Amino acid sequence: MARPQTDLDSGREAILALMVELIEERGSSAFTMTELASRAGMSTANLYRYFESKEALIEAVAEHWFQPKIEIMEGVIASDLNPRRKMYEFYARRFARMKAEWERDPVVFANYVELGKEHFELVRSYVDLGDHYLAMIIGEAMAEGYFEGLTIDEALSLVNQMVGLYVNIGAMELIMPKLTTDKLARIIDAVFDGLSAADRGAKAVSGLRAA
Repeated sequence: MARPQTDLDSGREAILALMVELIEERGSSAFTMTELASRAGMSTANLYRYFESKEALIEAVAEHWFQPKIEIMEGVIASDLNPRRKMYEFYARRFARMKAEWERDPVVFANYVELGKEHFELVRSYVDLGDHYLAMIIGEAMAEGYFEGLTIDEALSLVNQMVGLYVNIGAMELIMPKLTTDKLARIIDAVFDGLSAADRGAKAVSGLRAA
């Protein structure tokens, strides 16, 4: 059962909602705590009762934005899907949500991209959490014989390079209309059908050479 909401909780939620409005209006975090306090109808000192710094506010915005994506990842991890389907759902469900956000308002989506770039250290933990969950799926796949000869870290790096575009908001924004769940499914199939440590002839034996 959820714990009862306190006045402090409700005050934080109200301020966070105003913060989100400012970011979506302006496209960056270029405002002062004094300005936010004025919009909230309170003194700056009172604002600091709820959030001790502007960085704490930005961190709360990041948590607000990422929480639905975390719930998606945790739901997929807890499912009884086989590893191939699980990896597809792990990306597809988050991609579908983010594409819907982009379609609803591309400018606001771009604002969050810029905010993430400005404060990447504050959102790094969410990126690391995604890698943690992906490594769990890769481990399940390896237990079934996939990704032969690779370590989990090697497979994680390769899968991220091949599929990460579908959940990297900065990269996906540039080519969003070209990204589809059908293409994603084909990429995931290619990953499971071909990814291993085996050299099948693509790697040069004596350096690169012109065609």
